[in-house]
Amino acid sequence: MKARQAVRIIATVLAVLIVFIGILAGFYFLSALFYRVIGYTPPPLVAQIINTLLSVAVVIAFGLSISFYNGSRPGARRRWMGLFEPVIVAMERIAKGDFQVRVSPPIGSNLLMDTLTDSVNQMALELNQMEHMRQEFISNVSHEIQSPLTSIRGFAQALHDEQVSTTNRDHYLSIIEIESGRLSRMADNMLRLAALEAEHVSTEPKPYRLDKQIRALILAAEPQWAGKALEVDAALGEVVITGDEDLLGQVWSNLLHNSIKFTPTGGRVSVEMCQQGDHITCCFTDTGIGISEADQAHVFERFYKADKARERSREGSGSGLGLAIARKIVELHHGAIAVTSQPGTGTTFTVTLPNG
Repeated sequence: MKARQAVRIIATVLAVLIVFIGILAGFYFLSALFYRVIGYTPPPLVAQIINTLLSVAVVIAFGLSISFYNGSRPGARRRWMGLFEPVIVAMERIAKGDFQVRVSPPIGSNLLMDTLTDSVNQMALELNQMEHMRQEFISNVSHEIQSPLTSIRGFAQALHDEQVSTTNRDHYLSIIEIESGRLSRMADNMLRLAALEAEHVSTEPKPYRLDKQIRALILAAEPQWAGKALEVDAALGEVVITGDEDLLGQVWSNLLHNSIKFTPTGGRVSVEMCQQGDHITCCFTDTGIGISEADQAHVFERFYKADKARERSREGSGSGLGLAIARKIVELHHGAIAVTSQPGTGTTFTVTLPNG
């Protein structure tokens, strides 16, 4: 009962606010015409005080009239409250977690009721979308952590067997270590992406040499691409960019390691960068397994992994968060990231950043 009363109060307050704002806007319009007719315009602060006081007076008079009218005519009171009843019921259902509710304007409704019902419907729609995103996120996280946890549990149980050879024991421990690291990276990436999406990450833009940063990352990844006998080409002209060096480094690192990961032994990875006017373009191209056209539309989504990538060995496994993080960082720098690919031929990721 208390919840119902609270919802009624909230609905009433919202209605009064909407009416007050409408009256205030009307007085601003009428007073502007009046001042223009008499040829005198008071200071802005004085005009605002006058309009506000007049609006409050009208709202109070309106409220007293409604109270008197409702008190003298019970039937009219029931009709008035009946107009708000669908909104009150809908807000009660929303408070209980039912975001599928929709309110239709009652018969005989006015502009106030139409605005109020539209606001409630929009709120319910947005809450419903957020609930779907929350459920999808939980489902994806559960799916992603299940595989490494299964491996860790299975090999940990195998270590209880005293007859396991030293070679196998070391192999099992190595797998447990790899899968534990995978879980740790996944947790770090989820926290990083959540912070980026909530815009809790403060960027520290400053001028720096972008070509030096990318060249350093390529050299740091040499054990990975040299171990697969990949040919790595870098066409990096001298470019100075103003941006957050640490965040952008995450973008180049993710794209570079993806190219190395999905390119077979003996393949080729190339990085090209150029500046055209006030924009900088960076392209990461590989001769890897490629991405189907259907998958290209989803590769920047959280936890999304193309089917071919899923079928690869443990080396190709990942959390599906790297590209989502890269896209968010690029967007924070007011840039764009795109992908073009041909299955079996290779993939190119193109990042365009403003530099002005």
